[in-house]
Amino acid sequence: MLERFLPVLLLVGSNVFMTFAWYGHLRYKSSPLLLAIAASWGIALFEYCLMVPANRIGSMVYSAPQLKGMQEVITLLVFAGFSSWYLEQPLKWNHWAGFGLIVVAAWLIFLE
Repeated sequence: MLERFLPVLLLVGSNVFMTFAWYGHLRYKSSPLLLAIAASWGIALFEYCLMVPANRIGSMVYSAPQLKGMQEVITLLVFAGFSSWYLEQPLKWNHWAGFGLIVVAAWLIFLE
């Protein structure tokens, strides 16, 4: 049971770090680009510390395509909240529709 849910929790955590690493600097556009890159790399280290175990543990239960599909859906959910809350850029209907299509694609990956 733990091997089913632990990868999901680790993927959520890694995606929070990933989203901050990739998009967090957009609030600080006046900062030097090299500083943004260095900070992003530092944050990404924590992402990898969660992502690698998530995939290693998850591979005991899920296939690699299933892990990737799960990762994409989690990424979209984390990003949607981050965009609205941190960047103050709420998603529009077409963003949600596009994300919905990706969720459908991920669901298809889990069909046996």
